[in-house]
Amino acid sequence: MHPPVNAHDVDAPMFAADAFRLSDVQADLIGKARRFGQRVLAPRAAQHDRDATFPIENFRDMRGEGLLSICIPKAAGGTGADFQTYCIAAAELGRYCGATALSWNMHVCSTLWSGPLADDLPMSPEDRAAHNARRGLHYRRIMDDGAVYAQPFSEGGAAAAGTVAFGTEARPVDGGFIVNGKKIFASLSGAADYYGVLCTERAVAEAASRRNTLYLAIPANAPGVQVVGDWDPLGMRGTVSRTLLFKDVFVPAAEMLMPHGVYFQAAMRWPHMFLTLSPTYMGLAQAAYDFTVRYLRGEMAGTPPVKRRMFPTKQIAVAEMRVMLEQTKALWFQAITEARANPSKEQVLRAYAAQHTVMENANAIAAKAIRTCGGQAMLKSLPLERIYRDSRCGSLMLPWTAEICLDRLGRESLYEVGERDE
Repeated sequence: MHPPVNAHDVDAPMFAADAFRLSDVQADLIGKARRFGQRVLAPRAAQHDRDATFPIENFRDMRGEGLLSICIPKAAGGTGADFQTYCIAAAELGRYCGATALSWNMHVCSTLWSGPLADDLPMSPEDRAAHNARRGLHYRRIMDDGAVYAQPFSEGGAAAAGTVAFGTEARPVDGGFIVNGKKIFASLSGAADYYGVLCTERAVAEAASRRNTLYLAIPANAPGVQVVGDWDPLGMRGTVSRTLLFKDVFVPAAEMLMPHGVYFQAAMRWPHMFLTLSPTYMGLAQAAYDFTVRYLRGEMAGTPPVKRRMFPTKQIAVAEMRVMLEQTKALWFQAITEARANPSKEQVLRAYAAQHTVMENANAIAAKAIRTCGGQAMLKSLPLERIYRDSRCGSLMLPWTAEICLDRLGRESLYEVGERDE
């Protein structure tokens, strides 16, 4: 039986199963993530933000919920969530702790990219067999031992934007590779058990090429791996993204998360793989709206039960926030639903638009929440101040920053592949 139309539940699902045509299996899994966020993540979020400590206990608790293995294929013993299901579950976690949701994405991508995404890409029978054997090793670590994987991407140059080869290099040697290089803004640094490092396979005297990108799982305790620097950023303090250094690190060939050349194919043919940072910010947008409704209704824990909802200016502001939120959710849901290998040009453009919209609107909604709720809502004892800071830097995140999305949207709308101006 449906509740009355005016029923009030700010913790209702972000994407109702009937309205968004989700299956019962999807709804159950996403609901588990939402309840985990409410019960486990929300009470811990403020402390990790204040102290800039990694929420490793959240990841330990995720193991028992099956969330560490959410995208491991069912045939390998995992939950087998598809791209859309994972994204919505991640958004639900982002409502309650942005830092945990963003870090969790880095872990899950090691299974998402090597699992359902890789299954969509062509490989030789030999490569397919070798890949299935290697990824099984990684999956067993996660499911049996609770291993946490990171995904350091940025290097401070153009490589993370996909325009040049990665500066971190892997030199082929007997039995594996010798890795040298550096990754900055490396989420989970010092906390992960394995770093899923994107690097350029390059023999002596060979030119660096993006086509030779390798995706390697480097053990955190491998000789030559070092975590350096401080972590005191604006927002997402609990991700603890310090700098990683690799000095003559030997990595066995068994640690390949994708076969030779497959990551480059994925980047070209499965572009929605770079949309997985957006769920956290979709959740933060929802959280800012949820806070505003609860605060104006006098239902925010830690504040006096004073209602502020009767003022027309407050009502108009909430209406404007709701319009922006619904627009963002609709576009984003369509984009994550279209994720697949070899999408159409329109689908890729829509993915750029969705990424830009989520990253920009999350902070815009949080800013309007602050102005609407007023000064008391900015106390650090309440979550809105943290939501605002966490949402501020989403537009800066590679490989699809807000500026890159706009650049590609404009250029690819006006030019077909191969077209040049005389």
